[in-house]
Amino acid sequence: MNKRENMLRALRRDNPESVPFDFELCPSQIDNFEKRNGTRNYREYFDFPMRYVELNPTKQHYDYSKYYEGIEGELEPLEWNPEWGVMGRKGTIAHFQEMMHPMRNFESIEEIEEYPFPDMTADYRWEGLKEKNQELIAQGYATGAFMEMTIFELCWYLRGMENFMMDFYADPEFNDALMDKITDIRVEMARRWAEVGVDILMLGDDVSTQEDMMMSPELWASTLKPRMAKIIRAAKEVKPDILIFYHGDGNLEKIVPGLIEIGVDVLNPVQPECVDPFKMKKLYGDKLSFWGCVGTQTTMPFGTKEEIFDVCKRLICEVGKGGGLLLAPTHTLEPEVPYENIEAYLKAVEMYGKY
Repeated sequence: MNKRENMLRALRRDNPESVPFDFELCPSQIDNFEKRNGTRNYREYFDFPMRYVELNPTKQHYDYSKYYEGIEGELEPLEWNPEWGVMGRKGTIAHFQEMMHPMRNFESIEEIEEYPFPDMTADYRWEGLKEKNQELIAQGYATGAFMEMTIFELCWYLRGMENFMMDFYADPEFNDALMDKITDIRVEMARRWAEVGVDILMLGDDVSTQEDMMMSPELWASTLKPRMAKIIRAAKEVKPDILIFYHGDGNLEKIVPGLIEIGVDVLNPVQPECVDPFKMKKLYGDKLSFWGCVGTQTTMPFGTKEEIFDVCKRLICEVGKGGGLLLAPTHTLEPEVPYENIEAYLKAVEMYGKY
């Protein structure tokens, strides 16, 4: 059984041979990793079981400056989502940017219709991707397509959080128009990713804090749920066995049944500080797999080597029983995580990860 087969069996709850693993490093952690190992490509170095297939670069270059008149400071495209005209300003922390919102002053649906959205559905962006996907599969890797910040997050990136949340009640027609525009783009992208043949379509929206939902479950069910369902349906109509991964930070327990209902197969990150992964396994383990579960506010930055071993061992044995677990930190590993703790996590996978 190669890495791809093992990972897919884990996510399909079909008795894998070992627990798959994955993690992300922040820039300063990558610098530290390079000093120790002579390369910045930690995914290759640790031979993670999944590789991403990415769109070809855009040929569309639009000047968004008119949407930022009156804002001081040097602006640059948002590093983690650069094509939508959302700009960022460097902050004082290790990474991330202060976000600026191009639609913050929009007052009409016509302004949405006139906005230069990215050309992510243009044919040239998809040329050769089927072949790239097949090459990775032939090398023994599962393949994934990143389409997180699917609707909710992308809308508030464009509009601004306060404006977007108020628009649900103050101007629902405007909100519907913006969400529908984003959904239409995402539906076509989902269909095309399924045609490419990726194993996993990675969706998600952070709709929760660590205390509770940012909106009522009823509002989510009437606005975001049907649009997300439309996106998932577009992918599964083309490739019924495509796995749908959903990322949602915080405590989203109230909408987990709804996510399962619309076709989500894998839940990430299952933050143990606010969502009990053992409870999730007991309640939904026959319908849902879990990607994450190792706390990045507790275990990874502040745990001892022995504590990391204990946490990982219990997760592998209980949440991963019969499959259903990709063991991973629940967020990018930030500067405060000692490298020795990353090594302890990897050692735990090695020691306890065989079923």
